[in-house]
Amino acid sequence: MQHPVTEELIAQSQRYLDECLGRVGRCLDEITEEEVWKRPNANSNSMGNLVIHLQGNITQYIISSLGGAPDLRERDAEFAATEGADKATLWAGIQQVVAEAKEVIGRMTPEQMMERRSVQGFDYTGVANVVHVVEHFSYHVGQMVFWVKLLKDKDLAFYGGIDLNAKNE
Repeated sequence: MQHPVTEELIAQSQRYLDECLGRVGRCLDEITEEEVWKRPNANSNSMGNLVIHLQGNITQYIISSLGGAPDLRERDAEFAATEGADKATLWAGIQQVVAEAKEVIGRMTPEQMMERRSVQGFDYTGVANVVHVVEHFSYHVGQMVFWVKLLKDKDLAFYGGIDLNAKNE
């Protein structure tokens, strides 16, 4: 039996990974194939770069570090790419990585959540790996949303129909 805090961490992490994934899909739907690899400027990344970067990060921190798969990541290549996969391929890739990460997270025990690991030279617990991935995913999704809004001058209405002015009870 899981500890309630571990169960909640797992459930909320999986929920936020799904939420971020849905926003990536929405952003990809809004842009053209030509815009996938367009960069706002030389010091910024394209949607394509961000999607492959997220795949690399989630794979390294969750699937490899927590799940035991080999760490084959080539991080610099994620940002160096100026062309590559089309929207459908990027979408399929990020969906597969998120599904696998959610599975790995779902199998974690309280002991595994507290076990320390070295990732990218940092010393993290399993909890820290999970929190890092959720936070990192959300951060880059925010960049994608901003870029799509800038390109399309469009509200993506992620909270459409929800009263965000409701007060706490």
